[in-house]
Amino acid sequence: MELIDAHHHLWAPQTPELDVGYVWLKDIGAMKPFGDPTPIQRDYLLPEFLGEPAPRTLAGSVHVQADPKIPDPVAETAFVQKISEDSGHPIMIVGFVDLTADNAAEVMQRHKAHKNLRGIRQIISHLPDRPEISFAATNLLDDPAWRANFAGLKDYGLRFDLQLYPEQMLQAAEFLSDHPDIPVVIDHMGSPYDPRDLSVWARGMGTLAALPHVSVKLSGYAMFFGPHLDGPAQRVTQEILTGFGPDRVMFGSNFPVDSLHLSYPALLAFVEGEVGEDAEARMAVMGGTARAFYQF
Repeated sequence: MELIDAHHHLWAPQTPELDVGYVWLKDIGAMKPFGDPTPIQRDYLLPEFLGEPAPRTLAGSVHVQADPKIPDPVAETAFVQKISEDSGHPIMIVGFVDLTADNAAEVMQRHKAHKNLRGIRQIISHLPDRPEISFAATNLLDDPAWRANFAGLKDYGLRFDLQLYPEQMLQAAEFLSDHPDIPVVIDHMGSPYDPRDLSVWARGMGTLAALPHVSVKLSGYAMFFGPHLDGPAQRVTQEILTGFGPDRVMFGSNFPVDSLHLSYPALLAFVEGEVGEDAEARMAVMGGTARAFYQF
């Protein structure tokens, strides 16, 4: 069965000739919303990544931008494009653009010069009373410039990777309903950061699932459940599969971030077990949905 990883990262903060200007990867000891990243603040390149699912092999993968503070985000896209071309491993690319910036359209155009570029991610996860776990300093959904530049994604044929918190989902769904021609995928299961109370998450995901141009990634398990693939992790997975259907759900490892708590084979076994024995559903979630969404 074809396996495509719809969400991973590659980086090289320790190798000067490959360093594209990483910031958080060099800030050793600084905590992130997903915990202590020290073990992964090192080079993580394609040979190590391709070895993670052994004995399984990957038919392709999707690299998602890893650091919004890289001085020129297009340098990261160029770095991954070269890795894909040199290795022969198909890697589709989701780059970074600051959609609040005056030069957002110019940066999109420069990204598009790289043939594997498929989409953009700017994390909008923001909780006004929880700055310690917020990725964005403000709610970008309220920013007129951000909203206008998001609409411009259509002009470049780009998708959007949406990482947000459950409290933002109803507003996001209202906004996204005005842009049905921009395919969107929700990263990391919609960030169920409080597995003790999934009510806000369930309502928000239900509203987003009603939009046919919105898909979701089964990714980021370790960010929200640590090593515990039971109870809440199972409930979240099953509600996503039911609400969106296999044709709008895709597997992503989020490696190396999720390697802080999980092995790749354990993650695969869990997701495939939750999808079940239906061959068509498994083919979609484990590869087909990502292949169609990111246009391999």
